[in-house]
Amino acid sequence: MNAPSPETLRRGWCPSTLKPMETGDGWLVRLHPPGARLTPAQLRRIAALATRHGNGLIEISARGNMQLRGVTAQSHPELVATLLAERLVDEHEGDGPQRLTLVSPLACPPHPSGASRSDLIDALALAAAIEARGREVAGLPAKFAVIVDGGGASALDALAGDIRMVATAPGRVVIALADRLWFGPVAEGEAAAAVAQTMTRFAAKRAQAPDTIRRMGDLATAELAALCDLPVAEAPPNRPAPRRAGLFSLHASHAALIGLPFGRVEAAALDRLARAAETLGCPEIRLSPWRGLAFRGLSEADATTLLESAAADGLITRDDDPRLSVQACAGAPACSRAEAPAMADAAQLAQVLAPDLAEGLTLHVSGCVKSCARPGASDLTLVGEGGRYRVVIGGGARDSAVATLDLSALLTRLQPGQDLHARLSAAGRLSGPTK
Repeated sequence: MNAPSPETLRRGWCPSTLKPMETGDGWLVRLHPPGARLTPAQLRRIAALATRHGNGLIEISARGNMQLRGVTAQSHPELVATLLAERLVDEHEGDGPQRLTLVSPLACPPHPSGASRSDLIDALALAAAIEARGREVAGLPAKFAVIVDGGGASALDALAGDIRMVATAPGRVVIALADRLWFGPVAEGEAAAAVAQTMTRFAAKRAQAPDTIRRMGDLATAELAALCDLPVAEAPPNRPAPRRAGLFSLHASHAALIGLPFGRVEAAALDRLARAAETLGCPEIRLSPWRGLAFRGLSEADATTLLESAAADGLITRDDDPRLSVQACAGAPACSRAEAPAMADAAQLAQVLAPDLAEGLTLHVSGCVKSCARPGASDLTLVGEGGRYRVVIGGGARDSAVATLDLSALLTRLQPGQDLHARLSAAGRLSGPTK
């Protein structure tokens, strides 16, 4: 297999198992496990493959996808053959998305008792129905995303998507297009058909101007309204931000939600974690959009034991861990496009900003303007440029910067009492004391 052409490596294109992306440390191969679920044995197998065919670094993206780094042209064919033969990926040919939907890794179908931990719909089943219908829609962009929010405690409000579905009552959902127009409500059993119709209409609209219509947000409001036949609805109220790591109770069992620092882990550490989960009898692992893994079906004691094991390996097990509020790409030298070592610098920035991150500050460190780790705005966005960083407050990578600084100056000027910290406070980006 040949590496993707330069024309293919454009903004909006996504790597996959069959179509890797060339980076500074080799090829990046993105995996899409069936249903975004794995067993501990499968996770151990992926860790072994990452070591054998790559450089042993494994990542989980903001879309909850797994990525292997450092794969070569020579190692890629055998890696693909193994992944497909062992059903570790659900891969198809074509330019469209390999996985359309994003669901909470803690999603729980409605419980007869009406327990508060339950969702209002079976989000996993609805997502599976949308995935099946989406395979029949040609012309969707590779990054197209459908958020399926079951309406329970794990709200997905902060995650970006083209179509958002939120359960607002038992068996009922409302649908948003580009997070601007809301429609519904519609019965849970009819929601997949409504979304499929909207996706089909969007694909037809996009075919008329593929260079200017890349995502649903590129359409005007009137154009969005024409994509859905449901009545216009009010946006549902925002729900409290979810916990992104720690111990969770799920009906008759518990889950351990473990985050990877900046979305990355070494294969050896992942193997140790998977081995511990296997020993504890964990039946299922789900990939998390908070760049982590949810180990489900455990007793409270076993989930606690697994969290302790993960913490000993430096992984994220507490929701107040400041690293959870930092999005960072691989940066230089791992990425050939990067103009700064984003991930390495993010670790130092997280230490300096730890109190502010714990209070809710969001930080995005991007090696270049492509903004792969987080396409949207953050309280503080740092964009690599010639070894330094453009500093953007309350915006994204392409917005105007207030300064361009090297890491040393950044670390100094972001401390309480310094000018950048004061700017963040004045812009309402800090909730705690400024001095």
